[in-house]
Amino acid sequence: MLGISGCRGIVGSTMTPQVAARLAACWGERLKAEHSDPLVVIGRDSRPSGAALGAAAASALTSIGCRVVDLGIVATPTAGVVIGALQAAGGVLITASHNPGQWNGVKLLDHRGTAPPADLAGSIVERYNAGGPEGIDAQVTEDVPFEGRANDTHVAKVLGRIPPMRVASAAPRVLLDSVRGAGGPAGRRLLEAMGCDLVHLEAEPDGAFPRSPEPTAENLAQVGPKVVQAGAAVGFVQDPDADRLALLDEQGRYIGEEYTLALAAWAVLRDRPGVAAANLSTSRMIDDVAQRFGSTVVRTAVGEANVAQAMREQSALIGGEGNGGVILPEVTWVRDSLSGMALVLDLMAAEQATLSQLVDQLPSYAMVKQKVPLPDRDALEPALERLQRAFAEEQIDDSDGVRIDLDQGWVHLRPSNTEPIARLIAEASDRQGASELAQRVARAAGLAC
Repeated sequence: MLGISGCRGIVGSTMTPQVAARLAACWGERLKAEHSDPLVVIGRDSRPSGAALGAAAASALTSIGCRVVDLGIVATPTAGVVIGALQAAGGVLITASHNPGQWNGVKLLDHRGTAPPADLAGSIVERYNAGGPEGIDAQVTEDVPFEGRANDTHVAKVLGRIPPMRVASAAPRVLLDSVRGAGGPAGRRLLEAMGCDLVHLEAEPDGAFPRSPEPTAENLAQVGPKVVQAGAAVGFVQDPDADRLALLDEQGRYIGEEYTLALAAWAVLRDRPGVAAANLSTSRMIDDVAQRFGSTVVRTAVGEANVAQAMREQSALIGGEGNGGVILPEVTWVRDSLSGMALVLDLMAAEQATLSQLVDQLPSYAMVKQKVPLPDRDALEPALERLQRAFAEEQIDDSDGVRIDLDQGWVHLRPSNTEPIARLIAEASDRQGASELAQRVARAAGLAC
């Protein structure tokens, strides 16, 4: 799957060292056109296949004239932090994010540590499909300098923004499940530095995922009881590249990823009212939090790069996506589970409340997500036009598909960036209401769900 966020594939089949080398070379070629003597950061998540893919990408970058520094196994946000610290031209991350272990991929990062904007990413995809630069080398030709301080740099950046004293005075017991991904080492260092009594599960970054690694309620059914057994005040669960964070409360209840951003926004805006940003498919909870503190929310097209761009334009203090991705720009412009953990812990300490008590103070919504098969991407356009006509009297945002805001909730219909499907998401005060909204919109669009 090749798209604006990079590429993913099955290792040894559609994802090979040659694929990684060609895409890295296309990115390096663009960086060379914009920067003299560009420095490019290479990192990878914990999948065993990452070493060979990363070496191929590094060799390709070197062969076209880029300088390369290797971070080894690091979280995606850690690479984002280091890109800023080294003033690098960009980065290449070998990761398939939350996909199962047989997958791997290549993610491109710009000089801010974020995915390139859609137009630039599209040009990279076109260059890749045209064959990429000539004469690139996917074979390792020389040693690449290794930078071993990445995790320390990331932790220090978080602690510089969220001082640990308030959390340390409470010394909460915290359970962290790192799913044997890249975020375990930095996650441990951060939580211990904040004075937490840490119970660390699946900490070894070896890529031997103990379950399907996406941090959903179904996949974390066995983690909740461990939070209770450990007597932890909160359970944190990272995905393999640690840019997403799911929450479990002290009762072992799966709080979910939508709450991660809402609680992080609460932690920031309670002290500094301002602007927050979220994509069109993110829960209304962040709007409720912003309103409580005299703040506003900017909505963007789905995609981390779109949220980050809006945050820069609007000088937003906090932003992210409803998949557990928190962007705290004073740390990094990429979604960051470490920032999310620190903000949630700081909020719990500041409010002197348990996680369940904080959640109970937020409005309760239910969200329904459906996939609609499409023969091709163009097939969705007539459906979107029908939808706009049917709901012409309502509040509509057509910057990414169509989002309709109604008194009883909202619905967002958009094409997927990675699959030949449309995504239909509806939110209301209860699940039945959300399902009815989704069905109503599907009928109006002429789609079968």
